[in-house]
Amino acid sequence: MTTNKATASIAVFLTILTAVLATAALLVTGTTLAQEAATAVSPDVMRWGMMAAAIAAGLSAVGAAYAVAHVGSAAVGALAEKPELLGRVLILVGLAEGIAIYGLIVAILILNRIG
Repeated sequence: MTTNKATASIAVFLTILTAVLATAALLVTGTTLAQEAATAVSPDVMRWGMMAAAIAAGLSAVGAAYAVAHVGSAAVGALAEKPELLGRVLILVGLAEGIAIYGLIVAILILNRIG
């Protein structure tokens, strides 16, 4: 039981960390881009924007992989006992995979923001 709690807390931590880093990156690049609206994007802004997009996509993929691994193993156990749960199990695995999709969307928004 403690393994499930630790797994859930790590997944929640990774999700929150990704959201915080993406928000901070958007705030930093947004204010810098507003100040330099008439000029080209500086290399520092480009570097930090690329790093923020990579962190957002990478951490969300790690969090989703961790969640899918644990939800998938539990799903296989549930399907072994009750095969009629297939539809419900697929929805749960899809929800866990949605974390990676959200991270990819945030990364695309960051890259669009820096030009």
